[in-house]
Amino acid sequence: MSDAGPPTGEVELVGRIVSASNATFLARLDGVDVVYKPTAGERRLWDFPDATLALREVATYEVSEALGWNVVPPTWLGEGPYGPGMLQRWCEPDGVVTPAVRVVPSGAPLEPGWRHVLDGLDEEDREVSLLHEDSAPLRRMAVLDVVTNNADRKGAHVLEQADGHRFGVDHGLTFNVEPRLRTILWGWVGESLHDEEVDGVRRLLADLDGALGARLAQLLEPEEVEAFAARCERLVRERRFPAPEGDMPAIPWPPV
Repeated sequence: MSDAGPPTGEVELVGRIVSASNATFLARLDGVDVVYKPTAGERRLWDFPDATLALREVATYEVSEALGWNVVPPTWLGEGPYGPGMLQRWCEPDGVVTPAVRVVPSGAPLEPGWRHVLDGLDEEDREVSLLHEDSAPLRRMAVLDVVTNNADRKGAHVLEQADGHRFGVDHGLTFNVEPRLRTILWGWVGESLHDEEVDGVRRLLADLDGALGARLAQLLEPEEVEAFAARCERLVRERRFPAPEGDMPAIPWPPV
């Protein structure tokens, strides 16, 4: 987000995004397309406190900014026609893009630059394999998901750009104090992190005594910030992508 801060004009609704689980709208704000998710439209969940998903979306953006990787589009809290909620700059592919996540027939040769996640059956009971690309931008997104404990990284939540950059969206199910990592980005399980990835997580830990820590304290509960710090410390200590843990499914549904 620019130093001038987020836009402050009136949110004008363009249409509703009906595929979203919670009330989600495409809107215009100061001539810019944005996603608007009013807190009043959030579904109640058994494992997350009520009326906190917008806060978690903004907290994930703050972590992305502190990492310096530009994974999450500019995201902030604001007021719209249905009350307060999350606002996020709308991202469209800026050219011809290659999907970062694929479902292919099982047994198909694994092409260079791709990682195998799992095998299963599609809606027509055909044997298929879930793949994701092996790229630096997607690795950074996977690191972000680990430290924020993202419980909902579906293929549709990865937005591809023509220059190879990848944006991640839909981060309401983050920062749970219990293990909740559900993602399609399991292709690097057990592999060592790159030095620049470890350095990014170290920046988060250092900034918990600064601007990041102050901002997260406004958005999350103290125990959630403590759990976030513990995940960062573990990642720096072990220097590898973790495996699934806890009692929850490791893959969100639907995965793509």
